[in-house]
Amino acid sequence: MGWIDLSIFCVYLLSMLGVGVYFLRKNKNTDDYFVGGRKLSSIHIGLSVVATDVGGGFSIGLGGLGFTMGLSGSWLLFTGLLGAWLSGVLLIPKVSGLARRKGFLSFPQFLEHVFDKRVALIAGLISAIGYLGFTSSQILAGAKLASSTFDGLSIDNALLIMGTIAIVYTVLGGLKAVIYTDTIQWIILMAGLIFVGLPFAYTSIGGYEAIAETLPAEFLSLRNVSWQQIVNWMFTIIPIWFIGMTLYQRIYAAKNTQTAQRGWFIAGLFEYPLMAFIGVVLGMFARVAMENHLLPGYNAANLDAEMGLPVLLKTVLPVGFLGIVLSAYFSAIMSTADSCLMAASGNLLTDVFRLHNGRRSLLLSQLLTLIIGSIALLLALKMTSVLDLMLHSYSFMVSGMIIPVLAALFSKNPNKVAALLSMLTGGSLTLFLILSGLKLPLELDANIFGIGGSLLVYVLVASVKKERTIRIKV
Repeated sequence: MGWIDLSIFCVYLLSMLGVGVYFLRKNKNTDDYFVGGRKLSSIHIGLSVVATDVGGGFSIGLGGLGFTMGLSGSWLLFTGLLGAWLSGVLLIPKVSGLARRKGFLSFPQFLEHVFDKRVALIAGLISAIGYLGFTSSQILAGAKLASSTFDGLSIDNALLIMGTIAIVYTVLGGLKAVIYTDTIQWIILMAGLIFVGLPFAYTSIGGYEAIAETLPAEFLSLRNVSWQQIVNWMFTIIPIWFIGMTLYQRIYAAKNTQTAQRGWFIAGLFEYPLMAFIGVVLGMFARVAMENHLLPGYNAANLDAEMGLPVLLKTVLPVGFLGIVLSAYFSAIMSTADSCLMAASGNLLTDVFRLHNGRRSLLLSQLLTLIIGSIALLLALKMTSVLDLMLHSYSFMVSGMIIPVLAALFSKNPNKVAALLSMLTGGSLTLFLILSGLKLPLELDANIFGIGGSLLVYVLVASVKKERTIRIKV
């Protein structure tokens, strides 16, 4: 990488730190730190939501899917579109006004309002652990990008550099810094990929003729995906829109219900088709480049699918443009890492330790963010696959919390004991199945069985409690 590209990249990183320092002076309390003062517009909300949800992990992960399966990898983010619009219609109208009246800072506070403190405590722990893993995946994505771009930079050193920068400006600035940098970062990412990355990569690999001659025909089809994969993605990604702490924080941060709904509609369209196809197409370009020996020193034996895209960009982009596109990808990565850090620290402060109303709550918020970020960095040093770590984190959160949330939204008489036991069952069952590595029926993911177990427990316990109530009345 030349000095021009390096200078552009360094200016970008310093700018992000500058935003954190700026909002450090603006934050007066935990309301500012965790929900941005509840005054943000739909465009900031929408861009922040999509930047957080897609981010660098899915950007790098989509490149890996395009590298291995072609256009069909885009179905991953179609589930994001469905999740965004469904939650915009079903969730936001029931949560937004209530959150403003009650002053909610976190997602589990909504569950506490419907159930009790015990349910909120378990939800806070599940959410914090899940977002800890998700933060690690983003730091790992940044490290993969950096180590494949900067000559002589090991992935461990890249992890330390990326993790430190993301943690520091998030600790300083809180949610306002996160949302405003998300807006900037998403604009940089879209402009960099659409106007620089795609055209340069397309020309460098030889255009459509080279793509058609090099890739198997199924790579250009939307049917190169099994029904099991579609079901796994749907059960992992759609429910996250109903239980994601980062998403609830943005609902709470919006000016009103309509602002939040518009933001969700904007986010869905950016996820699919825009980002879905940009990501997989660039991954396909990387596969074509590798197959045609356009990536010196790399071949099928030594090129990780998720590394193909950054290696391609490093190889084909001219001086100056590489720095722009590299900054764009780091933008996406940091926009998700910072939001996940905010979510995890918010869960611990608000729902586990319940220290959000004290005089020193802002300082404690920053301290927790620093501690969680450091743990996430250590976890990232032990992992290898960005997409796997992301989806496992999602799976754990979804299986633990989706059934109580659906009960809170749609049940006339939600049962707090059933909610508590279903959370413990769903989360622990999914975690056990993931860690054990058991081969599951029909190649379905662990969280589908976790959700099934959670639902079964909720129905059984709620039925028993209802029957006892009827007997007492009689």
